[in-house]
Amino acid sequence: MTNEERKAALEATIYAADEPATIEQLAKALGEEKLAVQASLNELVASYAGEERGIEIRAVAGGYKLYTKPQQHDVVRRFIKSLRPPLRLSMPALETLAVIAYKQPVTAPEISEIRGVNTSGVISTLLDKHLITTAGRKEVIGRPILYKTSREFLMRFGLSDLEELPSLKEFEALAREALGSDEGLAPADEAATNEANIGAPSTKNEASAEMEAREELLEETAANNEGMPEAGDNKSAKSAMAGE
Repeated sequence: MTNEERKAALEATIYAADEPATIEQLAKALGEEKLAVQASLNELVASYAGEERGIEIRAVAGGYKLYTKPQQHDVVRRFIKSLRPPLRLSMPALETLAVIAYKQPVTAPEISEIRGVNTSGVISTLLDKHLITTAGRKEVIGRPILYKTSREFLMRFGLSDLEELPSLKEFEALAREALGSDEGLAPADEAATNEANIGAPSTKNEASAEMEAREELLEETAANNEGMPEAGDNKSAKSAMAGE
């Protein structure tokens, strides 16, 4: 394999990989020595660094992955936003989403402790909108369910992975943009009332039982769907994000 052939093969392999590809993985895939692969990869990384390129290859988490360059984030986010209709989220839901994004995986009691209010209804809203998903159970008394952000969350916010999350201070502005600006945010009082009252159980015990039943159903669904692609996980979306 010539150097140019090796670079082409590396480019295709890194593009196809969902996770950062290590030198060992790349060398095995190409059937080449690691030293030769590293040399070709260094040249490929340098070629992507030019100002005329909109994407780059970064060394992250012990491997290599394609990302859009920071100066192209705005145009990519606008494009991704145009592919999905705006979501209506209340401020309580947006605040809960921020807690999950920056503290994940996190349990409902932990979220409630951080926000100072019960978040069961808001978590249900975020699950219904596919912005979060379950992540197993925490090994503590009661084994509460853990929550994390979903692939849909990454697509909505124009991110390739969680490493690209902005600072918490910048999150609200980004959320308004990603979720359809001001028209995508439901009035806080109205939305909070709706989330609290629609189908609300009459007692605390009933509420806990309902939430537990919902969580069990979600776990069973996640187990049944394990290994299946998530919504929005297709090659056209990946091409649109160009690794972001």
